[in-house]
Amino acid sequence: MSFLDAVKFLEQLNPWLLTLIVVWSLAWKALALWFSARSNQKAWFIALIIVNTVGLLEIIYLAFFRVKTHNYYHPYLR
Repeated sequence: MSFLDAVKFLEQLNPWLLTLIVVWSLAWKALALWFSARSNQKAWFIALIIVNTVGLLEIIYLAFFRVKTHNYYHPYLR
């Protein structure tokens, strides 16, 4: 598939569908980039910026590879 074929395909898509795909992708990308930056995971941060997979890589990162911390305080749980 050449670049011109891809452009023609995007022109044929419904504008609402294209907007939905862009919003979906940006939401997942922002969330994944936030967690990778806060966890100092530079390799993941760079990979998430460069690779665009319409949210799939971001969901995989958030589900399996992000650093999960529990920073809550409860007086009875010490």
